[in-house]
Amino acid sequence: QGLRFAIREGGRTVGSGVIAKVIE
Repeated sequence: QGLRFAIREGGRTVGSGVIAKVIE
């Protein structure tokens, strides 16, 4: 769920703090 949101925004936008950890 969170990953989808980050990818949709580019993985570097608002709400990417928690996602950035997963992507990194």
